Amino acid sequence: MTKVTDPFAASPQLMKQWMAVSLAAEKSLEKSLIELVKIRSSILNGCANCINMHTADARAHGETEQRIYLLAAWHEAPVYTPRERAALGWTDALTRLSQGHTQVEARAALDEHFTAEEQMNLTVMINVINGWNRIAVGFDLWYEGGVPAKAA
Repeated sequence: MTKVTDPFAASPQLMKQWMAVSLAAEKSLEKSLIELVKIRSSILNGCANCINMHTADARAHGETEQRIYLLAAWHEAPVYTPRERAALGWTDALTRLSQGHTQVEARAALDEHFTAEEQMNLTVMINVINGWNRIAVGFDLWYEGGVPAKAA
C-alpha cells in the first residue's frame, strides 16, 4: 500500500471538486471572518497543519497577533466583534457536535448578525475546514509554504 502524502495525487477528480467547494465557501464571507473560523476550527480539531497555514494567511491579510492568539479563549477575550463572536460560537457548536448539541444558543446569536444566506455560507465554510482538518490529521499531512512535507 502507498501512504497518502498528497490527496490531490491520490484522488485527483474528487479533490478538484472538493477544492472548488472550498474556494467558493472561502469567498462567500469577509476574509478576516473566514480566517478566524478556519483557525478556531483547526484549534478545536488539533490540526497543526491547518493552524500553521491559516494563521500565516490571517497575518498576511492584516490580522493581529493578539486576535490570533486569543482564539483559543475567544469567549473571554473582548477583541472580537459581535458578528465574529456569533461566527465563532457557531463554529464551536458545529465542530463539537459529538460533545453535545449546543447549536440552539449559538444559532440565536447567528440570527442577530447574519442573513439566511450568510448563515448557510458560514455553515458550509465550517464544514469545509472541518473536512480539511480531518484530511490533514487523518493522513498526518504537513504543508510548508504550500508544498507537502513529511510530518515529524
